[in-house]
Amino acid sequence: MIKQKGPLISDIIITPIAIVDPPLLNAAGLHAPYALRIILEIITDDQITGISEIPGNVDIEQALIEARQLLVGKDVFQLNQIRQVLTASFGSESPAERGEAPWDQRKLVHIFSAVEVACMDIIGKVLGRPIVDLLGGKLRDSVPFSAYLFYKYEGAGAEYGFDVNPAAQGWEAARQKAALTPAEIIMQAKAMCSEFGFKSIKLKGGVFEPRQEVDAILALHNEFGPEVPLRFDPNAVWKLETGIQYGKELEGVLEYLEDPVRGQENMAALRKILKTPLATNMCTTSFDDIPNSIKIGAEDIILSDHHFWGGLKASMTLAGICETFGRDLSMHSNSHLGISLAAMVHLGAALPNLPYALDTHYPWQSDEIIMGGRIKFIDGSVAVPTDPGLGVELDKVALEKLHKNYLNCGLTKRNDEIEMQKVVPGWKFQSTRW
Repeated sequence: MIKQKGPLISDIIITPIAIVDPPLLNAAGLHAPYALRIILEIITDDQITGISEIPGNVDIEQALIEARQLLVGKDVFQLNQIRQVLTASFGSESPAERGEAPWDQRKLVHIFSAVEVACMDIIGKVLGRPIVDLLGGKLRDSVPFSAYLFYKYEGAGAEYGFDVNPAAQGWEAARQKAALTPAEIIMQAKAMCSEFGFKSIKLKGGVFEPRQEVDAILALHNEFGPEVPLRFDPNAVWKLETGIQYGKELEGVLEYLEDPVRGQENMAALRKILKTPLATNMCTTSFDDIPNSIKIGAEDIILSDHHFWGGLKASMTLAGICETFGRDLSMHSNSHLGISLAAMVHLGAALPNLPYALDTHYPWQSDEIIMGGRIKFIDGSVAVPTDPGLGVELDKVALEKLHKNYLNCGLTKRNDEIEMQKVVPGWKFQSTRW
């Protein structure tokens, strides 16, 4: 007999963790020695467990604790009902609540994505099908990713801080080295591409004055040649005139230019002038942002992130909107482990069009919480999991270790400005700097 009712949620376990993060630089400052994540386990009345991973802070953790009381007893198949229950309790968020920092500071989209991915992991296990099949089916067997370069200080992060582990070899050693000049950025790119086989390269900018960063992009272009696509992300800290000046200089060099200026209006103005496609994960980051984006022509490419758009199904809805209105869709990343990477791969395999390799911070992380260790990249791509659900399982021993990191590190939320002030006293984040 076919079961007419899905398994019911009997418990939700919320575990904040801290993972090793090197001293990477960005427009908002400096990464702390640890990055915060939250691992969610949803357990059903018939003892099936679904897992998910999201960016962590104390506010999101508290919101998930509140959500747990609302969701116990709910059918995991009834995702529309679950979303309605959460929305009724927490209300809605405005686009402004994203904040001006490079990372998204909203709570509800994190909650939706965490609950949905864990429920879909369970649904996949019940049906014996991978999550990609729940998103409409697999259109590719592997998903390509791009090398993600950062300016950084010397250091390994965690207990090493700005020191290095002398026993490290290969990419583990290269990840610790300083990268502050074009020559050092090239060394970082070579080491990362050699280890993971990436076929395209992105540089996170907004750290130094534009001339220095543009010179690094030109150096990468000269070193790797036109056959290796390059992207550049100044994190929206350039003025419009700066975007025009350096955007014109980089025409013919970049695959796309990501968030050179702040806000849809500035992006639309720059887009009318430059030939290079403009991408964003800062000016169009919610469905409420889309009407004005389409009206004024703010970008060519939206960089989705299921953690920030409210889950995998919402991301598929976004893909349809992009197809309708002539936008390309790719994927943004944050410091993450294998659960998030597996979810990104399922989504990437289901997207109707995948013109650009996806972003990933995964090479910068050394920890892992899934059984079997870290996910492998082959020629810059990750094979789509074929086991039911996410296709990865939680390593409880590793989870406990990383939870202890969280308890011991003293961090409760991300603040790159405070970390930067430890190196440059008085340093302040400026939403527009050059």
